[in-house]
Amino acid sequence: MANPVRISLDGMGGDHGPAVVVGGAALAHERRPDTQFLIYGDQAIIEPLLAQHKTLAANTKLVHTSVSVRMDDKPSQALRKGRRTSSMWLAIEAVKRGEADVAVSAGNTGALMAMAKFCLNTMAQIDRPALAALWPTVRGESVVLDLGASIGADAQHLVDLSIMGAAMARIVLGIENPTVGLLNVGVEEIKGIEEVKAAGRILREVKLPNLVYHGFVEGDDLGAGTTDVVVTEGFTGNIALKTAEGTARQIAQYLREAMGASLMSKIGYLFARRAFDALRAKMDPRTVNGGVFLGLDGVVIKSHGSTDALGYCGAIEIGYDVVKQELLGRIRDMISLSQDVRMQDSRAGALEAAAPASDEKPD
Repeated sequence: MANPVRISLDGMGGDHGPAVVVGGAALAHERRPDTQFLIYGDQAIIEPLLAQHKTLAANTKLVHTSVSVRMDDKPSQALRKGRRTSSMWLAIEAVKRGEADVAVSAGNTGALMAMAKFCLNTMAQIDRPALAALWPTVRGESVVLDLGASIGADAQHLVDLSIMGAAMARIVLGIENPTVGLLNVGVEEIKGIEEVKAAGRILREVKLPNLVYHGFVEGDDLGAGTTDVVVTEGFTGNIALKTAEGTARQIAQYLREAMGASLMSKIGYLFARRAFDALRAKMDPRTVNGGVFLGLDGVVIKSHGSTDALGYCGAIEIGYDVVKQELLGRIRDMISLSQDVRMQDSRAGALEAAAPASDEKPD
């Protein structure tokens, strides 16, 4: 098999642990036969699960560790007790050692972020990594970041997020020059906090390559798909994500109650079943499961902790795609190009400031 994608898995991460990890890996291998897996976790639990999937087992190396990160561990606790020994750390470290191309975990988000940053470090010129994910919209999907990797952002960080989000959109969505919007309390340039307004000025004036700056967008633009990429800092992004997930569950509950309210509604459901099934599939978080930690010097994918095997498979497939499409290389290229453009603009501004006014006569 030419150039298989090597994927390391945190076998003990998530609410449901090894059963979901192995089941998701088996499904992903069926869909992507050119994958090989490294699974880190409790051998006594994982080995019997692997035995149920012969093809997967033949393409998997199981590495035993009895240490795992709990879902309620603080990042500092996870680093103290799980550094170099936990299934989460070892999965990430496999990427650092070059034994895997991507690591996937459904474990504690804060711990995963801390371990990934500590183990892999960030790319040159990137101060902090971000969690990016696909967001379902009425137009298809958008890339949204940061969804909670770090809290707060200055203007430069928001610009970096825009560059990384655009690179991801080019690969995952297949858009050559994706549009980028900054999430704000209004679309007018005078609104919002100074960091967001400053980032907007930079993006509008510098005109970075492979990125079309749309301007400010509001909360309702997320679902409308107004832009291909929506950028915000992690505090706001995580609240937006949890609000959207909660709203989806709320609507699903309303539909279930309405369809069972009377005999006529049950009959109506039978006639409209295909439409409701399509709606359910669109709202199913498993279809877009898998966030990408952007800005790290390695690829790490975060799966929802409560996902099932199908959702975990989706997270693996996102990791597979970003490796195949060389996301890290494209981000580095876009960052380098943006630095060149900024330097050129800076030189041009300096020359313009130093040039004599048009009505002045040189000696």
